[in-house]
Amino acid sequence: MRNLPAAEAVVMSLRQHITEGVLTPGTRLVDAAMAEEYGVSRNTVRDALRLLQYEGLLSSVRNAGYSVRTLSAADVRDIYAARRVIEVGAVQRSASATDEQLERIADAVSLTERYLRDGDWSKVGTASLGFHRTVVELAASPRLNRFFATVAAQLRLAFAVIPDERTFQLQWVSRDRTICDLILAGARQQAAEALDVYLSDSETQIIDGLRAAGFTREQTDRDERSA
Repeated sequence: MRNLPAAEAVVMSLRQHITEGVLTPGTRLVDAAMAEEYGVSRNTVRDALRLLQYEGLLSSVRNAGYSVRTLSAADVRDIYAARRVIEVGAVQRSASATDEQLERIADAVSLTERYLRDGDWSKVGTASLGFHRTVVELAASPRLNRFFATVAAQLRLAFAVIPDERTFQLQWVSRDRTICDLILAGARQQAAEALDVYLSDSETQIIDGLRAAGFTREQTDRDERSA
């Protein structure tokens, strides 16, 4: 693919913007404007956008260009199936974790708690995703780390369907802390079980949110047609 190193830099930047909630579902990405912003050619930007589409983060429509994807319930189920295998598996392998890895997990939870105290709910969500990335790092697999970077961005798109970000994010901070403390204490089985329940609860809430959002849109469309 043309200009791959430059395209990868654009991919990493845009993926991070999605993970941080800066780019939300439905946001259009205009290659001319992005080429100017990043100081690269339009072909490089198009290469980056195609890579992000392949990762499931963007969608494209002929003659309309690229936009950030809106996920479906099937997408969410697939994401959480992957999370269970990767994250729970990583926790079960945490006996071989280095002191540095364990410190990163503790630091990630502390950062989430700091943003909670500040009431910065968007950063709470980003930091919580960061904590789960440190959990994946326990597997000591660079390939899994790279893969989970995309999963984290997809998760942020899934979070976008939740109307009350504060209520949604608030419940996970203490549970992240519990999982962290169990890992640090060497209680791997308990940590894996707590994480499995956590993932099931999160998946259910996001799918319920998707369904509620879909119902609201359909009801609005019916109201407008009958007006």
